Parts: sequence; structure tokens; C-alpha cells
Amino acid sequence: MHMADALISPATGGAMWVVTAGLISYCSKKVKEELDDRKVPLMGVLGAFIFAAQMINFSIPGTGSSGHLGGGLILSIILGPYAAFLTVASVLTIQALFFADGGLLALGCNIFNLGFFPCFIAFPFIYKTITGSAPTKGKIVAASLVAGIIGLQLGAFSVVLETLFSGISELPFRTFVMMMLPIHLAIGIVEGVATAAVVVFVFNARPEILRSASESKPIGNVPVRNILVGFVVATILTGGALSWFASSHPDGLEWSMEKTSGSGELNSPADTVYGTLAGIQAKTAVLPDYGFKSSENESAAETAESGEAKESWPAVNAGTSVSGIVGGTLTLALAVLIGFVLRRRSQDA
Repeated sequence: MHMADALISPATGGAMWVVTAGLISYCSKKVKEELDDRKVPLMGVLGAFIFAAQMINFSIPGTGSSGHLGGGLILSIILGPYAAFLTVASVLTIQALFFADGGLLALGCNIFNLGFFPCFIAFPFIYKTITGSAPTKGKIVAASLVAGIIGLQLGAFSVVLETLFSGISELPFRTFVMMMLPIHLAIGIVEGVATAAVVVFVFNARPEILRSASESKPIGNVPVRNILVGFVVATILTGGALSWFASSHPDGLEWSMEKTSGSGELNSPADTVYGTLAGIQAKTAVLPDYGFKSSENESAAETAESGEAKESWPAVNAGTSVSGIVGGTLTLALAVLIGFVLRRRSQDA
């Protein structure tokens, strides 16, 4: 559900940048009140894990489409909504800058769509309501499933609205909605199941972490070493090897665009803003599309043009593995840096 710049007008993109910047500022102030020496590394490790998890597109049977985890709900349940939103922003910023995944103009939209709804709607009003003050494994599974579906549906609908308000692409509102919501319902079910699995793991190991996140309080003296090690191992395995098994089908947004307009990709308008941002992204994206720049990308393009060869599966690819490890490391570093700066400011205040 990463929007490209071709869907967004400069006015809409700029407005969503302002909204997202305001949310980041607000979350930063709130996080200063709940950060401690244990939550800072947890932000980084979980951010790296979500980066790696988003690399794995899973096929939606019978549709020719695929989806990937958003991760905002997982982060909210374990970190609390404010730290979670900052971590989502870290993941998507790294993806856009270094991997050309999602446009720079659309970055504000993407952070809002994948961060705001799970962190500030699905988590506090749905997940917490279902689990209550005495969560059980059954409640966690039910809450994760319902909240995951609703959060993703709201995010998908927001994509349609942002595209409509931009008015630069020929995607009829009604048809686009009718494609986006059902396909993201299927993706939301997988999101809910995956969220439940991760949260139950933490619940079994350290339920105190979930309690502190729910109450927006510091973790305190609760040991988190085993949790950190578990997510580090999961990140390395996911980004380094499991990413080879990602589906080659277009994701839910691309699939919906193709069903609506006949093309899963749109050309950006001939405007200096789009050209400038595309030029910046071309320079910063050291591993575009999660692969090496030169030989692998060129051979893939030649294969697509000639139609002489089919993509193999699993796609064992050194570029993908490097991207998973590098991206996870960069995300960890950025999230930890944000947490460290906020922690220092909190101590100095």
C-alpha cells in the first residue's frame, strides 16, 4: 500500500506532509514521557523486524494479487501508539530514501495511511476494547484480527481519498473503492493473524511489556534481552532468506489500479516537482526495488521486455538478502537515534 508520487498532486502531498509532521512532533513529545533505557532498543529492533516483514509479499489466492504486513498494529501493541507511529515513520522513510519503495512526495501520505489508523484508531478503540484490562490469548487473537482488518480498511480508503483529492489520475472513485477495500480485507485477515502470533509470543515471554504499552508507561526494570534477541534473529532470517519467497504478484494497490485503469503503474505528470523528487530518489536509492542497481536490475528489465524467461520461485537473490539486512540495520539505527535523542531531551528537561 505504498503510494507512488504519480497518484498524488503536490498540494495533496504537501498537505499530508504537514499533517504527518504534526503527528510526528506530537508523538515525540508524548514519547519523551514514556521512554526508558529498555524501550529505546525495542523501538529499533521492532522497526528492523517490520522492515524485513514488509519485504515478504504473500499471494492472495484466486486474485493474482499479493499483500504485505503494515506492522503498525504490532508496533502499537508492543510499544504504545506514540513510539509505534515514530517507528512506522522510520521504516517508511528508510524504504523511500534507500530502496525507492514509495514516492518522496507521497511519503507523508504513506506514513499517515500505515501509521495513523492502526496506532490511533485500531489500537486504542478496537484492540484495547476487546482485550480489556485482563487480556488472554483468546482475546489477543480476536482483537488482533478485528483491529488488523479495520485498520487496513481505513488505510486503503484513505489511499482512495488522497488519490481523488489529487485529481491527477484517471481512477474512478467508485470503481477504485470497490477494488481496494475487498482486496485489503483479505490482506487485513493475514495482518491480523500475523499480529496475533507476534503479540502472543511477547505475551508469553514478557506480558509486562504489553501492559506498559497499553498504559503508555516506561517498561521499567522488566528484562527484555530475550525479546530483543528473538526479534533480531527473526529479522535476519526474514530479510536475509524468507524474503526470497515473496510473491511476484502485484500488491493490493497496484492490483486495484490495474483492475480500475488497466495499468498498475501511472506516469508522473510533467512537472518540475516530480522530476526533482525522482532525481533525488534515484541518487539516494542505493538498492532500488530491494536489489543491486546495475546488473540484476538491467537483466530483470531485459527479461521483462523479451518475455523469454519466467521468474523463478523462490527468487534466491543476493541483492534481496543484502537489502533485507541493510534496510533492517538502517531502520534500527534511525529508530534508536530518534529514541536516544528524545530520551536525552527528557532527561535534560
